[in-house]
Amino acid sequence: MSVASLQRAVRESVSGLPREFWWLWTSTLVNRLGAFVATFMALYLTLERGYSASYAGLVAALHGLGGVVSSLVAGVLTDRIGRRPTLVFAHVSTALSVALLGFMQEPLAIAAVALLVGMASNASRPAVQAMMADIVRPEDRVRAFALNYWAINMGFALSSMAAGFIAEYSYLAGFLGEAVLTLACAVLVFLKLPESRPVKAPGSAGADDEHVSLGTVVRNGRFMGVVGLSFLVALVFQQGYVALPVAMGADGFSSSDFGVAIAVNGVLIVALQIPVTRFIEHRDPRRLLVLSSLLAGYGFGLTAFAGSLGMYALAVCVWTLAEIVNAPTQTSLVVRLSPVHGRGRYQGMYTLSWAVAALAAPLLGGQIIDRYGAGWLWAGCALVGTVAALGYWVLMRGLPTEDPQAPVESASARAADDTEAAEVSA
Repeated sequence: MSVASLQRAVRESVSGLPREFWWLWTSTLVNRLGAFVATFMALYLTLERGYSASYAGLVAALHGLGGVVSSLVAGVLTDRIGRRPTLVFAHVSTALSVALLGFMQEPLAIAAVALLVGMASNASRPAVQAMMADIVRPEDRVRAFALNYWAINMGFALSSMAAGFIAEYSYLAGFLGEAVLTLACAVLVFLKLPESRPVKAPGSAGADDEHVSLGTVVRNGRFMGVVGLSFLVALVFQQGYVALPVAMGADGFSSSDFGVAIAVNGVLIVALQIPVTRFIEHRDPRRLLVLSSLLAGYGFGLTAFAGSLGMYALAVCVWTLAEIVNAPTQTSLVVRLSPVHGRGRYQGMYTLSWAVAALAAPLLGGQIIDRYGAGWLWAGCALVGTVAALGYWVLMRGLPTEDPQAPVESASARAADDTEAAEVSA
């Protein structure tokens, strides 16, 4: 590809998105630049503190339990009080709880504060996704979600490499560094992002937000099927942050070795997310989700054959490609299946699938490694990925090709523009 073609591709990938999206994108990047604790927590507990893999899995599971508790609550708050206040509260709470976690010494205290960190950090996800759906046009959403995921992983790639070396110097510095950057993210959201929650026109008869409850979400069979399959895929992906570092540590690799291996994930996403998204943007989501599920399962399955840092990195490459395809495709699908005034609740339920996986995966991973060995865990990942792929193939038959929200939102946007124009002329 020539330089001119590359420049044109970059311009087409980033053009046409509103200014608010880029402030939200920047806040995501800042937040992920400080994501040190999630990267080295398992190593911190097993190597620095001397706890077992099962205890490390328990702490990670409590972190996941916090996410389970906050997912649905944050989704409801996102619809009721707004996206912006939910985001600010989540980031400030995360900063305070992460800083506190760094000073905890006793096993019970570490576990309790990890639960608080999980609750606070996961509360931002429904608000971010709902706000992005609010401010980006339907035809641009896959691209916008891909760019946001790109920012997540660009920050993650840098923080992962830094975390390994910071951990060798001082684990406490990692905790405090994450707290400072998360607090900076809260300030950015407060100063630069206006509220985006859709507001009904005065006198409108359709009270969509009153009719959309968590019960409405649960009764949506296709959507709940997507949530269930998302849980299976997330169950596989979560092994990269708990089971993988434990397995590498047991094989004699250091924290910096793990930091380099897992950084491959972020580096590849930074390099490939935009061009791959341009390729998949208008393709059949069913095929994309089937492909990504298989790549995830068998990518982790390859870890069973890893005996060197290079082989671990190769396995990371395979399941990273699954992430690149899965993330924007699945997030955009959730928006397609969500009513406008219920986006927070629907995104909260979708986030719940990842939160429950974050709870279950460490417990399963730690127990399987301790009792049977890591090889059985990686074989299980391949099996789960295959089951998820079959599920997507069956569930996504007959999916509408057009975004059902597009006509509604376009009409709302035109009405808002007409009102604004009338006010200016008056």
